[in-house]
Amino acid sequence: MPHDGSLLQATVIFLLAVVILVPLAQRLKLGAVPGYLLAGILIGPSVLGLVTNPQNVGRLSEMGVVMLLFIIGLELSPRRLWMMRHALFGVGSLQMGLTGLIFGGLAFYAFGQSPRAAVVLGLGLALSSTAFGLQVLAERKDLGRAHGRLAVAILLFQDIAAIPLIAVVPLLGGGEASAGGGMQPLLAVALGIGVVIVGGRYLLRPAFGWAVGSGLRDLSTATALLVVLGTAWVMEHVGVSMALGAFLAGLLMAESHFRHELESQIEPFKGLLLGLFFVGVGMTADLRLLFREPLLVLGLTLLLVGIKLPLLFAIGRLAGGLKRAEATCLGVVLASGGEFAFVVFKLALDQRLLDPQVHDLLVLAITLSMALVPLLLIALARQLRAERITAEVPEAAAPPDDEPKVVIAGMGRMGRVIARLLQAQGVPLVALDTSVDTLGRYGGAGGLPIFYGDPTRPEILHAAKVGQAELVIVATDDPQTNLKTADLIARLYPTTRVIARARNRRQMLQLLDLGANPVRETFHSSLEMARRAFVELGVGEEQAALWVRRYQAQEEQGLMDLRRRTNRGEAADGGGFDDDPAAADKLPAQD
Repeated sequence: MPHDGSLLQATVIFLLAVVILVPLAQRLKLGAVPGYLLAGILIGPSVLGLVTNPQNVGRLSEMGVVMLLFIIGLELSPRRLWMMRHALFGVGSLQMGLTGLIFGGLAFYAFGQSPRAAVVLGLGLALSSTAFGLQVLAERKDLGRAHGRLAVAILLFQDIAAIPLIAVVPLLGGGEASAGGGMQPLLAVALGIGVVIVGGRYLLRPAFGWAVGSGLRDLSTATALLVVLGTAWVMEHVGVSMALGAFLAGLLMAESHFRHELESQIEPFKGLLLGLFFVGVGMTADLRLLFREPLLVLGLTLLLVGIKLPLLFAIGRLAGGLKRAEATCLGVVLASGGEFAFVVFKLALDQRLLDPQVHDLLVLAITLSMALVPLLLIALARQLRAERITAEVPEAAAPPDDEPKVVIAGMGRMGRVIARLLQAQGVPLVALDTSVDTLGRYGGAGGLPIFYGDPTRPEILHAAKVGQAELVIVATDDPQTNLKTADLIARLYPTTRVIARARNRRQMLQLLDLGANPVRETFHSSLEMARRAFVELGVGEEQAALWVRRYQAQEEQGLMDLRRRTNRGEAADGGGFDDDPAAADKLPAQD
C-alpha cells in the first residue's frame, strides 16, 4: 500500500528500512552503502511499493551530495594539494582519462550513442564512489597505507573533475538553445562563481564568526546550513549545479578558523542525507528491467567492473608503484560506479542526452556494481591478507597529507607557549579554542594554526583528526573542561596519548585515572622561584638545584602513594588537594 500521501509515514518507512538493513549489511561485511541501496530497492516501486514516487525523495536526497562536496572542499588546502600533486593530478588524471576514453569509445562504437552522450557516459562511468571507497578503506584500516593514500588521491581528483562535468552536461544538452543565447549562460556562470568567491571571502567568515560569538549552538548550526545551501542555491540559480556552489564554499572556508566547527555541524546532516541519496538510488533501480533483460544488465555490470578493476590494477602498479596485493585492493575498492555518476546521468536524462531506458540500465548496473564490490573483497580477503603478510616491507611512516601530529586543546598562556615551541621545530599541529578573540589575535596568516572548536564535543575531536594524531595536549584555562576532554578522549580514542593541564593534586589524580599524563600548572614555576630564592639567600647553584630536585621527587612519590591509598579505598586527607596556602601539603620536604 503506497504511503506517499503522508510525509510522516514515508519518513518512518525510510528510517525503519535503514535501521534494519544498514546494520545487517555491516554485520555481513558488505558496508553501509549496499545497505542503503537494498533499503531503497525494498521500499521502492520495484518490490514492496511502499513509496511509489521516488522523485519525491530526489530533491531532498541531492542535499547529501551537496554536503559531501562541501566537506570535500573543507578538506582541501593549497598545501595539501601541493603535497599530493603527483598522485592527485598525475595518477588521478591518468585514471580518469584512460577509463573515460575506453567507456566513451565503447558507448560510441559498440552501443551507438551520440558523441556528446558518449562523452558523458565515458566520464560518468570513470567515476568511483567516494563515500563507498573511503568507508571500505577505513573499515580495513588501509587509509594510511600506500594504496589507501593513492585511492584517496584518485577519489579526490574524481570529485574535483565531477564539478566541471556536472557544469558541462547542461551545456552539452542545450544544443541550439545554448547557441541562441550566445555568451549569456557562460557570463551567468562566471557571475555566480564571482559572487560565491567574493561573498565567501568577505561575508561568510565574518558571518560565521558573529554566529559563533553569540554562544548559541543552534545559531551556528543554522549559519553552517545557510553557508552550504545558500551558495548551492546561487549556483543553481545561474544554471550550473548546487554541488559546484557547495564545493566552492567549502574551498573558501578551508583556511578559516571555523573549519572544524563547520565540519562538525554539517557532518550529521551529510551522513543522513547521503544515506537518503543512496536509498533514493535504490528506489529508482528498476528490478523489473533486471528480470526482463537479465543478460544485458548483468553483462553491463560485469563489463563496468571488468574494465575498471584491471585498469586500476595496472595504474596502481605502473604509475603508483604499488605491490600486487595493494594494486589489487585499489582496483577492487574503486571498481564500482560512483554516486556522482547518478547525478551526471540524471542531468543527462533531463537534458535529453540519454534515453530513459539507457539511464535506467546505467543506474541499475552501477547499483549492482556497488553490491558486487564487497563480495569481491570477501572472496579475495584471504589471498590479499596472505600476500600482504609475505610481501609487505615495513616502510617509514610519514604522516599522510597535512594531518596533525599534535592537537592542542586550549590556546591560553600555556597552550600558546607549547604551540610556538612545537611549531618552531616543524611539528604539524592543530589548536582548538572557543575564544573568537584568541583566533583573531594569534591565528591568521603566519600565525598559529588555531581553529574554533569546543574540545568536549566528540564531533569537534573527530573533525580535528584526534584519532590520527600521535599526541593531544589539553591546556584550557578551565579545569573541568580539561577533565571532560581527557575523559572523552580516553573513551573515544583509547590509544591516543594525552598530556593534560591540572590545577591541583586532586585533578592530578583524576587525570592519572583517565590515563593522561598530567602537569600541574603552577608547580614547575614555583620550583624555579624557590630555586632562585635559595640562590638569592646565598646558597650555591648546585645545592639549590639539588634541594629542588629532591623536593620534586618527594612530591611525585607522595602523590603516587596517595593515589594507591585512594584506589584501595583508604581515607585520604583532603587538605593537600586545594590550592589554599593555609592547607599546605602534608608531605615532608626533607633536605
